[in-house]
Amino acid sequence: MTFTLDKYMPYSVGFETLFDRLGSLSTIDVKGYPYYNIKKADDTQWVIELALAGFDKKDIQIDVKDGVMTIQGEMKEEDGEYLHKGISTRKFSKSFSLAEYTEPKSAEMKNGILYVSLEQEVPEEKKPKTIKIM
Repeated sequence: MTFTLDKYMPYSVGFETLFDRLGSLSTIDVKGYPYYNIKKADDTQWVIELALAGFDKKDIQIDVKDGVMTIQGEMKEEDGEYLHKGISTRKFSKSFSLAEYTEPKSAEMKNGILYVSLEQEVPEEKKPKTIKIM
């Protein structure tokens, strides 16, 4: 079964929805590393959750430029001999296109998950209006 956003999200005329833009990643890792979720809090707030076991907040950088948020991470290899190494420590870069007026508001690392909160703050003059017919 193929999931398409068009089937579940209303069409918009002249505007792109956040999920339309987030769904089109500007860089795609074939293996999906690191794995992530996009969670909708309400109509103007979302949280991106990245699974980053073993990474510390000092290993991660979040940048926003021209409507694209890029999350990068690189962990220094620990010395020692591993008998088994199943937790990835490889360098990564994952980019998300952000809808107009959407900005990251905070980032938190908790239990191996990076949470990046996004909020869309549309200026009052850009919000839809109802025109009364006289």
